[in-house]
Amino acid sequence: MTRVVKTAFFALIVGITLAFRQDVPPRLQLFLLIGQSNMAGRGVPEAEDQQPDPHVWMLTKEQTWVPARDPMHFDKPAVIGVGPGLSFAKKLAAAYPNLNIGLVPCAVGGSGIDVWKPGAYYEPTKSYPYDDALRRARKALENGQLAGFIWHQGESDSTPEKATVYEDKLVELVQRFRKELNAPDVPFVVGTLGDFVVNRNPNAGIINQTLQRATKRIPNSYCVLATGLVHKGDSTHFDTPSARALGQRYAEVFIQKKLVKIKP
Repeated sequence: MTRVVKTAFFALIVGITLAFRQDVPPRLQLFLLIGQSNMAGRGVPEAEDQQPDPHVWMLTKEQTWVPARDPMHFDKPAVIGVGPGLSFAKKLAAAYPNLNIGLVPCAVGGSGIDVWKPGAYYEPTKSYPYDDALRRARKALENGQLAGFIWHQGESDSTPEKATVYEDKLVELVQRFRKELNAPDVPFVVGTLGDFVVNRNPNAGIINQTLQRATKRIPNSYCVLATGLVHKGDSTHFDTPSARALGQRYAEVFIQKKLVKIKP
């Protein structure tokens, strides 16, 4: 190989490397994705779910930043899929072109609200949902500022005993997260359970009423309705288009309520 060819080859390699190298923006607006399986995502990934947005990043299981793609979560590797997080971030990025978003996946499939507290261990995933979320949030804060909590959970608490005490536990959870992360005014947005869950389990309807009522007690909190969305065939999990639609509904709250506050 001649020197000229070697030089051209090296330049090509360098050019390709630089083209694919992406540096994480220094001040990400961070959103914690918390809750259970419908936040983690169980929809079947399609081409658009693999398409990154230059303004949307995610914190991996190994706590490194990469361009966001579905699936983002890692709670149950055999079943993870499309959730509302990516479509939420893409819609928000489209509304705020100068915004750089960092998604922090922390949801755990099957986890009831009782394991979302300090020291609580969840055997099915061998994890500590609340403690792990705090750890990941603090790591993420090295690269930005907390801009929102995105919560979808309640299927596991849709029993007569658990549904009636859910409201106080949710209020306590929000207060605890905000105190631990020094985020007293950061928006906390919850989503209701799908109609298909309510149709087979009336206690899920109690959870939905509780979610809407709790946001009236919690300052700067809002409730997104999942009405009209459909399941993937199991009467529990949103299908891919519905998961995306739910994410967009979360984003609409931030846009309509002007919840995005970028600090200098």
